[in-house]
Amino acid sequence: MKSKLLGTALLVCMIAFVPGCGGSEEGAPASSQSGANDGNTTEAIVAERNLSPDDVRAALLTYQPSGRIDDYIMFASGGHAGQVFVIGMPSMRLLRSIAVFTPESWQGWGFGVGEDILAQGNIAGKEIRWGDTHHPALSETNGDYDGEWLFINDKAHARIAVIDLRDFETKQIIKNPIAINDHGGAVVTPNTEWVIEGGQYATPLGWDYAPIEEYNDSYRGSVTFWKFDREKGRIDPDRSFAMELPPYWQDIFDAGKLVSDGWVFGNSFNTELATGGIEDGNAPFEAGASQRDADYMHIINLKKAAKVYEAGKFTRVKGFPVISLQTSIDEGLLFFTPEPKSPHGVDVAPKGDYIVISGKLDPHVTIYSFKKMMQAIADKNWTHDQYGVPILDFDAVVEAQVEVGLGPLHTQFDNRGYAYTSLFLDSQVARWTLGGAYSDLHDEPDWSVAAKTSIHYNVGHIAAVGGDTVNPGGKYLVSLNKWSVDRFFTTGPLLPQNFQLLDIGGDGDKMQLLYDMPMGVGEPHYAQIIKADKLKPWKVYPEIGWDPATQSVSPYAVMPGEERIERNGKNVDVYMSVVRSHFNPEHVEVNQGDHVTWHLTNVERALDATHGFAIPAYGINLSLEAGEALTIEFDADLPGTFTFYCSEFCSALHLEMTGYFRVKPTEVAVATE
Repeated sequence: MKSKLLGTALLVCMIAFVPGCGGSEEGAPASSQSGANDGNTTEAIVAERNLSPDDVRAALLTYQPSGRIDDYIMFASGGHAGQVFVIGMPSMRLLRSIAVFTPESWQGWGFGVGEDILAQGNIAGKEIRWGDTHHPALSETNGDYDGEWLFINDKAHARIAVIDLRDFETKQIIKNPIAINDHGGAVVTPNTEWVIEGGQYATPLGWDYAPIEEYNDSYRGSVTFWKFDREKGRIDPDRSFAMELPPYWQDIFDAGKLVSDGWVFGNSFNTELATGGIEDGNAPFEAGASQRDADYMHIINLKKAAKVYEAGKFTRVKGFPVISLQTSIDEGLLFFTPEPKSPHGVDVAPKGDYIVISGKLDPHVTIYSFKKMMQAIADKNWTHDQYGVPILDFDAVVEAQVEVGLGPLHTQFDNRGYAYTSLFLDSQVARWTLGGAYSDLHDEPDWSVAAKTSIHYNVGHIAAVGGDTVNPGGKYLVSLNKWSVDRFFTTGPLLPQNFQLLDIGGDGDKMQLLYDMPMGVGEPHYAQIIKADKLKPWKVYPEIGWDPATQSVSPYAVMPGEERIERNGKNVDVYMSVVRSHFNPEHVEVNQGDHVTWHLTNVERALDATHGFAIPAYGINLSLEAGEALTIEFDADLPGTFTFYCSEFCSALHLEMTGYFRVKPTEVAVATE
């Protein structure tokens, strides 16, 4: 035990350059000679906490001294929280929650601002204010993350959101008019021309009613291609289209790159066309949808599909253009090939030459060759499914299979020719070699497992630095675990998820687990990791009076000296400036029933000079960053005296930053006229 502790202390000294390290005549570190009973020495701390050399190494690799910025930024989906989380790496510090599909009071999202964007996601007039975010996608240029935009899907309601990474705020929510669920989004093409959204559970297109007995004929799957206008920073629905697919349950999609650019790949399950009905004594979905030995990988020629759409060869469903299944077959847009049963992941290798599929009920990862796919298509080496879609011969398109373990799900890549696959049932991450031609790891093509690391527990997705790009960075990988069980203090029966950071920079069988990060907000599903220096966020808004919705100066911006209240019948416009430590004006009086339009401008230019604006009882709370201008509208239907105040602690006189909003009751207003 003593030698273990001394070795640990020496490791601390060597790596951290602890003053006083070097040893003594007895061979022990100097720290042990000067104050062996001093509980503040490095050795004493290591001994007291029973830390191993690996523990100390992990601490040193993840510790960020105050003021030091993380090298990498991870964007993780928020699951049922409906948001996106921004996490620094390797510190694993939560830096920000980006409000997306769900109101968030700290940022004032849905409590005075953002209502118009949230309303874009309403369904048939029904207000929807929660989401289930799954797959974030960073915008790309030439197949590399460019740090400009972020897209995120809402599985629950088939919606896609657009986030501007200059201010980390949501700018647009798009509701898919033909699908009620999605899962295969968001995914971008290598230059972010398209944002891909695959459906999930089959329904009639547009989710109109149809009896379940008509499943084979009336129910359908889909994949939607949203055109992204980078200059405007918005998805353009008028230049977007969808493809009708058979009623298999489409899952995750990925876009081709480099040699496979212009193609899209997706997996599916329930090719059995099971319809469930456990309540009637039928096989439940979990059994009925797992009968066959294989499902179908979807292979889509997006470049050709876009031309078919531009040629007008589509029908419309609820006003949205959809290329019919028969047109896709006739035009050669859609192909299938068998894939391991119940797959849950399709991942395109960095060069675009291989497509990796894992089946939850198959211990292998299956690697498909894009070159062989193209040859099989050219040779018409196929049969057909019952809907007439060509099924490429499995043996003709497979490059290799690697037995990785039980419950393989998702694969990521590094910069040295390794691939990494999550093993849900084994609670492990497997590292395997992606063929000898991919790197200098081997002289001959080699497809074999190089290492496994246990994680805690039941991993779903994994995310490596740049792991979805043409130039992955390696170094770190995060395992997004569904269970944490014994990892953290129990806060009741509902336990947090667990993000675990792994060091994948070494070779051989060493992938050290460095850090456990509890995520007690929703169930995050997937993440993407970008180098921090690729992000160029604003520190303050470019000009005073900046409207983040339009990313331009607001015509209602209020400069110092322009504060005023304008009344026009029952319409009242308030023009207010916000600055430490007061609002101007501080008194606003209206009549009950007036329509109030309140324009606020934070005229600060100092970094992090954020102010809040809250009106109790009216459900209003805003966050105004330096230079920001916001406008809110509401009806003053509740009479009384209300104090508005700054809800963001901003200065020594923060408590004095307040004012009175008085709503004169109708009977009083009439009596005083």
